[in-house]
Amino acid sequence: MHQLDAKLIQEFRLLLSDRWNDHLDECHGAFVLRKPELAKIVADSLRFFDGDRYEVTDFVVMPNHVHLLVVFPDEESLLKQCESWKHFTATKINRVLRRTGRFWQYDGFDHLVRSQEQFDYLRTYIANNPLRAKLTPGEFVHYTKV
Repeated sequence: MHQLDAKLIQEFRLLLSDRWNDHLDECHGAFVLRKPELAKIVADSLRFFDGDRYEVTDFVVMPNHVHLLVVFPDEESLLKQCESWKHFTATKINRVLRRTGRFWQYDGFDHLVRSQEQFDYLRTYIANNPLRAKLTPGEFVHYTKV
């Protein structure tokens, strides 16, 4: 079996990621996070342990999804914290919406950032995400640590 060139693998992953994100940015489905009070629940949760359990550099809460760039000390911390965010925010948002059940999809799309170039690309992607989705101020929450 032949091994693919590392550059080709990286291009494939970026293409797949771009297609997935383009679909999300078309804003299909319910837009409950377009409501500022619900987006604030997510944004506040992401910042709550910043500097303690993890380091947040950037995020954007979109009407139907979230992009987050964060540093964890290890993989176990990442998995544990992501589950905590999902549980906490789903409980609070469902309470406001007077409903129960799953709020977030079961698995998120995550990957390791392996270079400064990729980190810079993701920061730019997150910052420009609301523009690509043609959102207006108030329909999203963007955070970046300078």
